[in-house]
Amino acid sequence: MAPGSGPNYTTDGSDTPDWDSGAEDESTAVMRAIGRQIKLWRESTGLTQTDFGATIGYSEEMVSKVERGVRAPKPVYLDSADRVLKAEGKISAMKPDLAEVRYPKKVRDLAKLEADAVELGAYGSTVVPGLLQSEAYARALFEMRRPSYTPDEVDRLVEARMARKSIFDRRPFPLLSFVLEEVTLRRPLGGKSVLRGELDHLLEVGQLRHVSLQVMPTDREDHAGMGGEINLLKLSDGATVGYSEAQLTSRLISLPKEVQILDMRYGMIRSQALTPRESLAFIEKVRGET
Repeated sequence: MAPGSGPNYTTDGSDTPDWDSGAEDESTAVMRAIGRQIKLWRESTGLTQTDFGATIGYSEEMVSKVERGVRAPKPVYLDSADRVLKAEGKISAMKPDLAEVRYPKKVRDLAKLEADAVELGAYGSTVVPGLLQSEAYARALFEMRRPSYTPDEVDRLVEARMARKSIFDRRPFPLLSFVLEEVTLRRPLGGKSVLRGELDHLLEVGQLRHVSLQVMPTDREDHAGMGGEINLLKLSDGATVGYSEAQLTSRLISLPKEVQILDMRYGMIRSQALTPRESLAFIEKVRGET
């Protein structure tokens, strides 16, 4: 991987892909092709969108969105469509193609790196890191994004973020460490109920033996993270890459000297933060105050 090459990300909600470029990646083309095929099969049977949706358990609106390539159907949708339209496996056979492009390309690129990581470290300065976000918290972040995402884009991004959390269940377990600013535990993004749910989620994740959560108190006088968020991934081949985020754009970092700087700063941040045990107690305290 060339130094500085790779996908660009914005900082809206941490490691969020930027959809502002207007460029249509291959996922949109594939979803439209799948939707077009399902529409042709449906029309060949004489079923309306309303009747077809009722038969497979989806609304007419959802059927329309799938056929227009606006929403990516889940595998069960394809299987149901195949059965009802008597496609003899031809619709179900599109599941591998859909799996390849279900999420925006930039999200897929990040997920591939995470899937190859044996160790991951993330410092979040403004919001809870993406891998630690509950579904409600992630949705709140995407919905407050400006310029606004459409409801379908929000759904797709939330689903993509939740899918990335499979890293917590992967075998063998990767080592996952996170440092969160105290302010991210207190800022009621999406409302207090969303924040309480997020704090509960952090307390649950923090019990996992391969996960380390640390809190950076606001009153720290010495702080190595003033340069912004840090994300580091140590890959199975021994290489380490990072990505650094800024307003509107971020870059993947693979130049060894630059990665070394991020690694050094992250190590200092962890040493300055509360210990994992102290951090869980701190999160529990904030939860009681929220």
